[in-house]
Amino acid sequence: MIAIIKKDADRSSVDNLVSWIEKKGLQAHVSQGENELIIGLVGDTTKIDPFLLESMDIVERVQRVSEPFKKANRKFHPADTVVDCGHGVKIGGNHFQVIAGPCSVEGENLIRIARRVKAAGATMLRGGAYKPRTSPYAYQGMGAEGLDLLMEAAFELDMPVVTEIMDPRDVQLFVDKGIDVMQIGARNAQNFPLLKEVGKTRTPVLLKRGMSETVDELLMAAEYIMSEGNPNVILCERGIRTFETRTRNTFDLNAVPVLRYLTHLPVVADPSHATGYTRYVVPMALAATAAGAHGLEIEVHDAPDTAWSDGAQALTPDMFDDCMRRIALIREAIDPSAEA
Repeated sequence: MIAIIKKDADRSSVDNLVSWIEKKGLQAHVSQGENELIIGLVGDTTKIDPFLLESMDIVERVQRVSEPFKKANRKFHPADTVVDCGHGVKIGGNHFQVIAGPCSVEGENLIRIARRVKAAGATMLRGGAYKPRTSPYAYQGMGAEGLDLLMEAAFELDMPVVTEIMDPRDVQLFVDKGIDVMQIGARNAQNFPLLKEVGKTRTPVLLKRGMSETVDELLMAAEYIMSEGNPNVILCERGIRTFETRTRNTFDLNAVPVLRYLTHLPVVADPSHATGYTRYVVPMALAATAAGAHGLEIEVHDAPDTAWSDGAQALTPDMFDDCMRRIALIREAIDPSAEA
C-alpha cells in the first residue's frame, strides 16, 4: 500500500503520519519524487483501514500495491536510484557504466588487463577471487590473495572493483578489504542467508539473476537485501537456462525494459555469461545498451586461450576497444544527454 501525499503538506504533518504508521507495526518508506511525495507502507497492511488513511488531511489518495516486492518497487520510489560505487563512479538514472576485466584473478596479468580496459573507457574493474564452479575439481579462485590484487589495481587506476562473494562468513572480509561492489552470482541468487548478510552492510551489491529465476524472483532477492537496510542494489540480467543449447544461456533482453518499468534500481546486462561465446558478446552488448541498460559487465582477457576460466567468452583488449567505440555510438544515438 502507498499513500500519495498532498503537495502542500508540511514536514511535521508527514512525520506525524509516519509515526502513526510505525505504531501500527508497519514500516514507512518515504520517497520524494520529482512531482510528489509518497509513503510506502511495508508489512501487514491489513492492520490499517485504507479509507481511514485516505481521509487524513495530508493524504491525496491511497493505492494498493499487488507485487510482493515493496522496497524495490518503482511505485514506492518513482525516481531512479543512483548507486555510488566509489571513486566518483555512479550507476543508475542517467549514469551508464561498463564493468570489465577477467573472469578470474590469475596474478600479475590483472593489472595489464585493468590498464587496457580503463584506457578503452571501462569505469569499473571486475575479477573473481572466489569462483563457484560446477565441478569441485575446477579452479576455485585465489581467495583473499586475489582480493588484494584487485585492490592494488583499484588503487593504481582509481576505479571501483566488482568481485563475487559466495559465503556469508566472508562478508566482513570483503568489507575490511574495501571491496567497492560485492557481486552475488547466479548460483547464489537465492542464497537467502548471503542476501541478508550483505544487506546488513552499506556496500553496493551487484545481484545477478539466477539460472532459472523469474523477474519477480530476482526482485524478491533484491528485497531480501534491501529489507536488511542496504538500498544499494544493482540488478544484472545474465541469461537464463532454457531448452536452447547453441549459447551458454538464453539472454533475456526483454528483462532490461521490464525491470526498468518495475523497479527504480539500476539494471546491468552481462552479455559474456549470457552467450558464452566471444563472437556473440559484442552484438548483445550493443543490443542491451540500446534496450536501456544502465551498464554492462564484459569479460576481457589478454590471452583468452590460456585463461583459467571462461576464456571462450572473453574479448581480447583490442576487441574490447572496438566494442567500447560502438557502445559509445549507440548511447549517443539513444540519449545524447546521458552521463558517464
